[in-house]
Amino acid sequence: MFRLKDTQHQNTAEFLSSAINIAEYYGFSSLEEVGKLPQIKAVDAVGAPGKQIEKRKIPSAAECESEMTFARRDERALVGAAKRCVSSLRDTGSRLLWRQFSGVSRERSNVPSVVLELHVVGSSGAIAEALLIIVADAIAAQAGVKQRVLSINSIGSTDSSNRYVRDIGAYLRKHIESISPTLRPRVSDDPLGVLIQLIERGHPATPRAPQSMEYLTEDERRKFWDLLEYLEVFGMPYELNPHVLGSRDCWVHSIFEIAGVDEETGARILLAYGGRYDPLAARFSVPPGGTGLVDGVPAAVISIACEIRGKTISKHVERAAPSLYFAHLGPEARRRSLGVMETLRKAQIPVYQSLLQERIGDQMEEAKRYSVPYILLMGHKEAMEGTILVRDVATNSQNAVELPELTNYLKRHRVVAT
Repeated sequence: MFRLKDTQHQNTAEFLSSAINIAEYYGFSSLEEVGKLPQIKAVDAVGAPGKQIEKRKIPSAAECESEMTFARRDERALVGAAKRCVSSLRDTGSRLLWRQFSGVSRERSNVPSVVLELHVVGSSGAIAEALLIIVADAIAAQAGVKQRVLSINSIGSTDSSNRYVRDIGAYLRKHIESISPTLRPRVSDDPLGVLIQLIERGHPATPRAPQSMEYLTEDERRKFWDLLEYLEVFGMPYELNPHVLGSRDCWVHSIFEIAGVDEETGARILLAYGGRYDPLAARFSVPPGGTGLVDGVPAAVISIACEIRGKTISKHVERAAPSLYFAHLGPEARRRSLGVMETLRKAQIPVYQSLLQERIGDQMEEAKRYSVPYILLMGHKEAMEGTILVRDVATNSQNAVELPELTNYLKRHRVVAT
């Protein structure tokens, strides 16, 4: 949780205003403003000819929460937001959403807090988690937290996680005598939850416990490496930490934490945590239009908590309409897109973008819809050379600009207001 004494903000409202402003720069919208769509209680499954069509009942958030056997208290707070975020996808392919609420701190603290959640819903690519991490880190940096540590882990798919949890149970049973009597009964039912509590208590058996990354398949390893490559290309330091874990009710694949470092004691202070919550989102998944069934909607989140002190109502910052649209073509350009966005944000240059889109045709349609006079375009060649094309839509002329000179070029040529 952010302690205001560690930041440059005087009250909670200032922190939230700054954080939401950064999130909205990257395209996140308020969950409260996306509109409430009608709840679908049952949908028809599209079956093969001659097969019986089934009905699927979409559970309420309360029903879903009651079925979550292993979730922690702070994880249960995600259920309602997951349902609303997934519901918002019924008219679009993906969404970037934020919401705030009086929080449940992961750190069992009695200090009142407010939580800002950022959700990327509808994207299964590693860019979803990378975007969340980079935005949360930018929020911490803007708040004045100088020392930050990103810890990251992967628990793989549900199948891989189940194999891992099975072996955790066997490992804990070997050390049952050293486990406190209050935790012993849970070893058979929730070994992962017991391990998490032992890690928090500094139990001597935890360093030798099985690690989730040892159970990943080759495809899952590649998926995790893809996320790490986004972070490395951006220049984001990270540490692989097998003790960053979460319940099977919520998470698959990547889980991460961002911590600050206490300048006096050197202790780490948890600022944000998150990961991919596909299993939870799948409970509420229906395809666009409410017909047919889908395997599930991919979704990721990061939760950022701040102590409540002084004013708490954030002020909305009005922005000028961007005159630029940033488009990317190819995986290498996509990996470098987050760095371009952060450079433009720090220079206070507004820009439209569709970071979650892969097809250049879809991005150009978006640019046309926004009627921008200029397009920033990065393809594979530009990504490898460290340049970007600045295209004048009216004349279709374009210039290649080196990335370190981009913001100066845009201001010097009056592409953006100075």
